[in-house]
Amino acid sequence: MSFSDREQPDTLVLFDVDGTLTPARLTVSDEMLQTLKDLRKKVVIGFVGGSDLCKQEEQLGDDVLNMFDFCFPENGLTAYRLAQKLPSQSFIQWLGDEKYTKLVNFCLRYIADMEIPKKRGTFVEFRNGMINVSPVGRNCSQEERNEFEKFDLERKLREKFVQDLKDAFPDYGLTYSIGGQISFDVFPMGWDKTFCLGRIQEDGFKNIHFFGDKTFKGGNDYEIYNHPDVQGHAVKSPEDTMRILKELFP
Repeated sequence: MSFSDREQPDTLVLFDVDGTLTPARLTVSDEMLQTLKDLRKKVVIGFVGGSDLCKQEEQLGDDVLNMFDFCFPENGLTAYRLAQKLPSQSFIQWLGDEKYTKLVNFCLRYIADMEIPKKRGTFVEFRNGMINVSPVGRNCSQEERNEFEKFDLERKLREKFVQDLKDAFPDYGLTYSIGGQISFDVFPMGWDKTFCLGRIQEDGFKNIHFFGDKTFKGGNDYEIYNHPDVQGHAVKSPEDTMRILKELFP
């Protein structure tokens, strides 16, 4: 299926989710939903996030596959085009069970020795294309998320954790990306958010825009924001995203 019904069918606009379309781990606003609906009349739209589809449905709505032309959970390792699923990739198949187990064991021991105010559970979450590591645990409440984020900003705990993993597994061919409030992602080199760009090559878009809030080096939007085929837009909030969209596509 083509995108000939759009005013600019050769333009694709991709979005990060947390901090870009929604506040971190919270739900999308009605204003943003209307903005995306109006934008889709003009251009092709998609999202690319590190989380799995279930988490993105929690934030963007149960009908997320029909709201966007392209849906790229897990950086595009899982992918949908016009609600049709594309072939997936697997982190464990790529890395192998032996190496994977060593990596997870290291993370769990490391977290056990970390001195932080609270630990809540689900410290290592397996996803199709990566693992997500959270020192405080993904079961924490929003209040506890905010508390850990402040604690981490002062002490750079995640940055040190990532560096220690790089030192411990220098030959694993992995990339580490800090995103959101409480965690970081671990995935094969090249399996960052730029992975999704390979999914859209056949559509031949002439203009690709990307909106993200973690565009700094080490952030999980950095690679795609700086990709030569992409026009990157760094934002600080969903409101910032809507403001720039209105300037670009009035």
